[in-house]
Amino acid sequence: MLGMCRGRRKFLAASLALFFIPALTWLYLSVGSFQVKPLPLSPLEAQSSTTVGGAVDRHALELRVRAVEEENRALRRELSRPPRSPSARLQNAGHRGNQSRTHSEEGTGENEGQKAGTAGNNSDCVQQPVVDKCETIHVAIVCAGYNASRDVVTLVKSVLFHRRNPLHFHFITDSIAQQILSSLFHTWMVPAVSVDFYDADELKSEVSWIPNKHYSGIYGLMKLVLTKTLPSDLQRVIVLDTDITFATDIAELWAVFHKFKGQQVLGLVENQSDWYLGNLWKNHRPWPALGRGFNTGVILLLLDRLRKLRWEQMWRLTAERELMSMLSTSLADQDIFNAVIKQNPFLVHQLPCFWNVQLSDHTRSEKCYKDVSDLKVIHWNSPKKLRVKNKHVEFFRNLYLTFLEYDGNLLRRELFGCPSETDHNSENLQKTLSELDEDDPCYEFRRERFTVHRTHLYFLHYEHEPSPDNTDVTLVAQLSMDRLQMLEAICKHWEGPISLALYLSDAEAQQFLRYAQGSEVLMSRGNVGYHIVYKEGQFYPVNLLRNVAMRHVNTPYMFLSDIDFLPMYGLYEYLRKSVVQLDMANAKKALVVPAFETLRYRLSYPKSKAELLSQLDMGTLFTFRYHVWTKGHAPTNFAKWRTATTPYRVQWESDFEPYVMVRRDSPEYDRRFVGFGWNKVAHIMELDAQEYEFVVLPNAYMIHMPHAPSFDITKFRSNKQYRVCLKTLKEEFQQNMSRRYGFAALKYMTAENNS
Repeated sequence: MLGMCRGRRKFLAASLALFFIPALTWLYLSVGSFQVKPLPLSPLEAQSSTTVGGAVDRHALELRVRAVEEENRALRRELSRPPRSPSARLQNAGHRGNQSRTHSEEGTGENEGQKAGTAGNNSDCVQQPVVDKCETIHVAIVCAGYNASRDVVTLVKSVLFHRRNPLHFHFITDSIAQQILSSLFHTWMVPAVSVDFYDADELKSEVSWIPNKHYSGIYGLMKLVLTKTLPSDLQRVIVLDTDITFATDIAELWAVFHKFKGQQVLGLVENQSDWYLGNLWKNHRPWPALGRGFNTGVILLLLDRLRKLRWEQMWRLTAERELMSMLSTSLADQDIFNAVIKQNPFLVHQLPCFWNVQLSDHTRSEKCYKDVSDLKVIHWNSPKKLRVKNKHVEFFRNLYLTFLEYDGNLLRRELFGCPSETDHNSENLQKTLSELDEDDPCYEFRRERFTVHRTHLYFLHYEHEPSPDNTDVTLVAQLSMDRLQMLEAICKHWEGPISLALYLSDAEAQQFLRYAQGSEVLMSRGNVGYHIVYKEGQFYPVNLLRNVAMRHVNTPYMFLSDIDFLPMYGLYEYLRKSVVQLDMANAKKALVVPAFETLRYRLSYPKSKAELLSQLDMGTLFTFRYHVWTKGHAPTNFAKWRTATTPYRVQWESDFEPYVMVRRDSPEYDRRFVGFGWNKVAHIMELDAQEYEFVVLPNAYMIHMPHAPSFDITKFRSNKQYRVCLKTLKEEFQQNMSRRYGFAALKYMTAENNS
């Protein structure tokens, strides 16, 4: 109480001095200007005395005014400082006497929290070290499996959205995540972004000896070996979990490295739950930690200093010692990081908590911000993810969903003024596009052929091992959002593996994900590969989609279908038997599955060929497109098929476009054909030019289900220029066939002229 009274007296005295000293100064100056002067004895005496006395008075007065102003400034500085407790003054006195630093002495814990965290977390008042405009920021992320590969894209989008610097991502991945992410970044083509991958399987032996109960499994321990994994010349890196969302430029976090002092090598935010306090339940026994411990969702690593400190040996010895009593980790690498820091507190630079706002149940995260502008990094570190309990969770969820559904194509922004590594793919693409004539009426058609569509392979979990007898067949198809309802029906009709390419926007991809996860039929099938090709341009890139689906078939054979068709029950096993019967492994054959259609939305699907023929005779079914495009399937010879009991060979004819099963190494579709028209015709022509035999299967069939006309067929029917450009592309394709296959390809031009 006495200390408080003394403090108030000092504050009152300083305030009075601040107000009265300027007043006294003004009064002093006023009196000096009106003082009574003695009468001069002579003009000369009067002149000399005034000059000398006035100069002396002015000089003394100036000195006094400067002294008063200096005192005023000192008083203002003293009054502007927050009142300090006696313990704080004693601590500061101790700091002056002891120059050795610990993590609490750096002002990065409570003190930095007061400056930039607790008091609104408003970092605008604190001058941040400037990151060079073209300095590359390095980010390391451990990512394994299908789900993590999907989740990390939202993190990457949030970083790209705010960034102004070149980025270099270092992904520690399993083979699945590497395949998905390498394809994604290759097709994303974001300027000033580099990506490297490191095989997590090669690192498993480094951490597999550590028992871990965390749901992340062995991959949750990989951050411990980053000093050994990442390039030896890499000095610093920001390490992030996949469930992070950035709300600011990552360069601000990179600038914090300049604040590291002494032996500080780890930048971490305090853990915002009570986990390490050991009071969550009876007999709760967490790993040792300094106070509340630290969360490892966001880490700043000074790699060069860590290597000099022998980090590998340090964490291994700590883990071995603690595991003797703890038996296993509960929070993976975080437990071991905290045990090391407990023994060596000087290693850590505590970051303000807005750099890792941890949205798990029962955390102190709400103390990290007072306003939206305070948010820097959001961490969905609860297994509940978006369903976590927090009074502001709706705001956080909306922020997350914004990036989740954000059009990734808009992030292909150039960083002007920064030299970037030469991207030969991008250069070749720009050169090819520059050679196109923009005044050509068919320019948009030609340009689509070279458009690189961002592609996310295996959007959902996929698991299928081809049968050892080398007869396995994958159904290949492509679709857009308006055909999503066909997926469940196809899965019921085809029990084998399926490879699908879906043409969706970022927002539609999330709608598809919710649809698939809510479907018992789709979730029960692990052998369906969903590959997202993101929308770009005005045309439906049908043949690109088919090629994407074909490239990711892992069986020896593939059945090239369309999403509107339901294959007959048992077609999968029938095709596998046909592989052996027709010696597909040693012959270039395309097995034709006859196509039919119905105009009824509700159809009693025929269980056999006899039942199908009955419905055909009754008018319930028709041969496919018999009334609008008979040439497309006429060579199948449906009259012969009605009575056929053995496979029979047919010849190629103009505009033939059957649905076929071929070997996986068959040619791809020609990308110049987009939207409606000639996309399958050109492919069948290519198969014929490569001397494939077309063999019709006598007991196989598929039925086209009715649907509303697609946007592309509407454009074909209503737009004359569309039809003119399609004809031009057909002629160019035939000329290209003549150059590639010579004399044998002349029949295609002759057939077209006669048709």
